[in-house]
Amino acid sequence: MGDCKYLVAVAGAGPAGLFAARKLAENGARVALFNRDVKPGGLAEYGIYPDKLKMKEGLRRQFASILAHPHIEYFGNVSVCAGGSFVVEDLLMAGFQAVLVATGAQGTKWLRLPGENLPGVYHAKEIVYHYNLLPPYSQKKYLLGKRVAIVGAGNVMMDIARYLIRERKVEEVIAVVRRGPAEVKFSKQEMEALAANLDLAALEAEFARVGPVMRAVGQDVEAARAAFTDALPRALPPVSSTRFRFEFLASPVRVMGDWLNGVSGLKVEENTLVAVDGTIKARGTAQTRQIEADTVIFAIGDTVDRDFCIPVFNDSYMACKQPRFPVEGISFEAFNPDTNQPIEGVFLAGWARQASTGLVGYARKDGELAAEAVLQYLRTLPALADVDGLYQRFVNRLLETHLRVVRRADLQRLEAAEQARAAELGLPDFKFASNDEMFAAMGL
Repeated sequence: MGDCKYLVAVAGAGPAGLFAARKLAENGARVALFNRDVKPGGLAEYGIYPDKLKMKEGLRRQFASILAHPHIEYFGNVSVCAGGSFVVEDLLMAGFQAVLVATGAQGTKWLRLPGENLPGVYHAKEIVYHYNLLPPYSQKKYLLGKRVAIVGAGNVMMDIARYLIRERKVEEVIAVVRRGPAEVKFSKQEMEALAANLDLAALEAEFARVGPVMRAVGQDVEAARAAFTDALPRALPPVSSTRFRFEFLASPVRVMGDWLNGVSGLKVEENTLVAVDGTIKARGTAQTRQIEADTVIFAIGDTVDRDFCIPVFNDSYMACKQPRFPVEGISFEAFNPDTNQPIEGVFLAGWARQASTGLVGYARKDGELAAEAVLQYLRTLPALADVDGLYQRFVNRLLETHLRVVRRADLQRLEAAEQARAAELGLPDFKFASNDEMFAAMGL
């Protein structure tokens, strides 16, 4: 082990946590990396659409290289939260000099509308985790009907639409968008996967309806239309007859239906567009209408887990406004508003610091910057007398008190078992869908 000056815990093994762990380990820290899931990777493993195998394989190789660092130890199936294996304060009391929280935005964000509790109403995260085989979502049943309304206009909405259209082959998918066609957030590549299923007549009718509103605020209708039609020449061949259409300038106000029969529709308020201080915003008109649907999925962003015992503000954990250890002008220090002080030794990275911001590249940079803030803090502390001894005592206690702690060698056995199963089934990739299957493959 040897040659380590600091002892740091990192909670969360997505891209932010992994890249932060590497930077810490390269700068004299012994790092314990905790992950609530069995496998590392976070949304890079369980959020990217399943057929993007080249991207996933590249990220998996990077993550495996990080976990091979001799000063990083992985502890999967270990939760750091209230009701989990332990809380942040336990780690600090056990001798860790700092805890970097990189748990992502694990909570679900809702609009708090009447009817959100009806059968057939879901958050996007549940569906994404389900088709990406993340336990326990992989084993849950979801009432996905023939006509599905997805609220949102980003890449997550498009991924779910792709799953519904190309895998589940539902009859109709309706993207419900609060603003206009010029504000959609998905990429051309995402549209290419679904363009063959676009209801072009319905799309033209929508542009005819919202075009005057767009022009009134100076938006280019033809440029906005191109975000949809430019994908047509390279569209993937259709595999279903699903009708894919958009409803613009529509804000959900109520999910219609009842608990016995489930969802019957989505009531929306019609919006207009207004220019406010140089930005275009949607504003309600008080006119409402109903979109027929038997499933509603909200793809409206994420929020952090409230069970983590760190104060929350605007869907993220609170960071100090006046940090002691800023990096590139950014604060990574957790904040307690009751004392108006930083939470000593606790830092934030990735979506835990700023929910639903950026993808893997953002998470990597944010994790590395957060690690630099942690290192600045560690350099102000007195030296630890016996880093390795203190660390080993913690590990011994963890293994004595917790069942099925997943470590690096276990992950290697799991990877070998999944690769063997993929070869046996003639598949490019294979995942076990339950924790029990993964534990069995690892010999736990």
